[in-house]
Amino acid sequence: MKKLLSIILLLVAAAPDILAQASGQISYEVVRKIDQSRLRFMVNGEEVKQGDPNFPTDVPDTRTIGQKVLFAGNFVRENRDEENMMIRVTQEPGGIPQTTNAGRPFEEYAVIDIASQKILTFVTVGKDKEARTYKSEAPIEAAGGWQLTQQTKKIAGYLCQKAVVNYHKEPYSVWFTTELPFRYSPVPALTPEKGVVLLVEGSREQFRATKVSLGKVEDKSVVPDSRAESVSAEQLTDIRQKAMADFHQKMGPGGGGI
Repeated sequence: MKKLLSIILLLVAAAPDILAQASGQISYEVVRKIDQSRLRFMVNGEEVKQGDPNFPTDVPDTRTIGQKVLFAGNFVRENRDEENMMIRVTQEPGGIPQTTNAGRPFEEYAVIDIASQKILTFVTVGKDKEARTYKSEAPIEAAGGWQLTQQTKKIAGYLCQKAVVNYHKEPYSVWFTTELPFRYSPVPALTPEKGVVLLVEGSREQFRATKVSLGKVEDKSVVPDSRAESVSAEQLTDIRQKAMADFHQKMGPGGGGI
C-alpha cells in the first residue's frame, strides 16, 4: 500500500513539470524547389522569361528559409523567415546576376487551432496607421492512408517514427514524435492523429526540425488577432495579388520574386 501511495505521489509531483513544458518553440528548415516559370528577370531593361536565350543559366534550383513555430495551450503560430520576400534580380549581358532584397509586399503568418483543427491565415498590408489585417480560416483536411513503418530515429532530440503518406500524387515520408504534448505538422494535410511532425520529405519540398526549445510562451504570442477583418480564402488571394502588383510597380524595372 505504501509503495502504491509513493508512486501516486511521484506522478502528482511530476505533473506540474509536464504542464510547464506544454509551451515552447520549434525551428524548422524549409527547402523548396523553385518554380522558375514564376521568376522575372530584366536584361538591358527588358523582361526575359524562362526559355528566352538571355534567361540566366545559374539561377538556384532550390530555396531555403527558416520557419519558427510557437506553441502554447490550444494554439500554434507559424512564422517563416523571408516569406513573401521580393528579390530584385538584374543581369548585364554575359554578367553574373545581381540580387538585392527589396522587402515584402505584405506580412503573413498562420495560427493553428489544435482543438478545432483549423488554420487561420493572417495577412497585413500597409504600414503603421495605414496597416490593415485580414483573416481567413479553413479546416485542416488531413490526408488519409497513412502507412506506419517500423523505422525510427531521433530528430532534434526526439524519437520519431516514420510514416508514408500519399500527398500531391506522390509518397511523402513523415516523421513524427509523440514525446511532445500537442498535435501539429508544418504541412497541415500531413497532421497525424497524435503527435508532432519533425520531418517531412517530398520530391519538391522538405521541412526539418533543427531545434526544439521548451519554455514559457506568452498566450498573446500565439492567440489569433481578434481585430483582423474576416475574408474568404478567395478574397485573401486577391488581397495578396493586389499587394504584390502594387509592390512590383513601386519597385520599377528589374523586380523579380522568389
